[in-house]
Amino acid sequence: MIRSLRLRLAVGAVIAIGLVVLVVWLSLGRFFTDYVVARYRGEMATIIDTLAAELAVRDGELTLGRGPADPRFDLPTGGRYWQISPLKGKAMRSRSLWDTTIDVRTSTDSPYEGFSISEGPDGQPLLVHSQVLSLGANAPSVRFVASAAFPQKELDAAIGDFQGRLRLMLVATAGVLAAGAFFQGALGLVPLRRLSERAAAVRAGRARDFGTAGPSEMQPLVSEINLLLEEREVAVERARARASDLAHGLKTPLTVLAQLAEHLPPEERKLALRQVELARQRADRQLQAARMGVERMATTSIMGLGGKLVSVLRPVTAERDIAWRVSIDSSLSLDVDPADLAECLGNLLDNAAKWARSFIRFSAHRSKDEIAILIEDDGPGIAEQDRESILQRGARLDNADDREPDGTGLGLAISADIADAYGASLTLGQSDLGGLKAMLTFPVKVARRPLRDPV
Repeated sequence: MIRSLRLRLAVGAVIAIGLVVLVVWLSLGRFFTDYVVARYRGEMATIIDTLAAELAVRDGELTLGRGPADPRFDLPTGGRYWQISPLKGKAMRSRSLWDTTIDVRTSTDSPYEGFSISEGPDGQPLLVHSQVLSLGANAPSVRFVASAAFPQKELDAAIGDFQGRLRLMLVATAGVLAAGAFFQGALGLVPLRRLSERAAAVRAGRARDFGTAGPSEMQPLVSEINLLLEEREVAVERARARASDLAHGLKTPLTVLAQLAEHLPPEERKLALRQVELARQRADRQLQAARMGVERMATTSIMGLGGKLVSVLRPVTAERDIAWRVSIDSSLSLDVDPADLAECLGNLLDNAAKWARSFIRFSAHRSKDEIAILIEDDGPGIAEQDRESILQRGARLDNADDREPDGTGLGLAISADIADAYGASLTLGQSDLGGLKAMLTFPVKVARRPLRDPV
């Protein structure tokens, strides 16, 4: 099945043009053949009429006063021939027949109407037109067959030459029509290409709807899409409102629980506060998942967003004398919601800031159809056997020190989920700085997918 609309239009145009050209070729060929045959038949009938006008009957026999004036009749194999064949008696013929006699009784039918085929003086076939006539006012009258002939190759050559020119003309016409059909198809699909570009702009957040420009035939479709986008915008606002209500609804009970936990014994208080914090983290994760399902995508500069995140974390790490190196091309950007990318990178940068000893490297580069973002530190890193499990929600390493005693282990998992939602991947490895290397790999053409259900 042909999936390309342009190819479908092209194939349909080629088939239609081919059928039309075939019909025109057969029709014009038939019309021309009939016309030429009629002209030759008329010429032969004129020769016969000229001969009949010069015939006379004397003593019961036919006599010819003067033959046709065409000099070709006087030259052997001259190209025009005549013969008078009485039913009784000797036949009279033109000198061009030389010693050949046209036997109209044994002549074969030709493909041309009104002619039969007989052998000529040079062995070539002749097209013969014959009429049975009678002469004499009183009985008995003399009956005879008057024949006029010419070489068959003369008529074949005339028709063949026309057919050749006709084929050449029709092929050229078909080529021009096919080119016009291809151009028309390409021109007709321009609105669809513009519609696709408009859809990309809406998806990237550069436009709110598809507008009203375009052919009238596409306006019903554009209107329906605009209504769909409007309904989606309403659904987004409702989802945001519900998420905000849920956040406020959870904040108050968790705050009350945290206050009540202050009256518990030290060990129980610590456990209760940790569970309250865990509930807050998981609630935030649920709200993040709901927001990612409805947010509009936008083109986000990696350098612009990354620079803001580093400027926030740099003062926090300054007291530990941690140096930062940011190496990102300012032209690199992703079609990712800024809030999603900020949380994804923020978790990774925050993790590097917690564990780095003296140096953090933040870089990004493009390779073919991918953009890689790397965050590296010179901290203790993560053992190879733990790198996959640490990306699971709630996972923590046994060697966590006092810099994150109450961590929930959700940061890296959240970054991994956000990356997965945009068709990207998060991989952990060993940096040449000695610590952890976190690499986010995004496709250049981002296509957001449904977020995995959070736990």
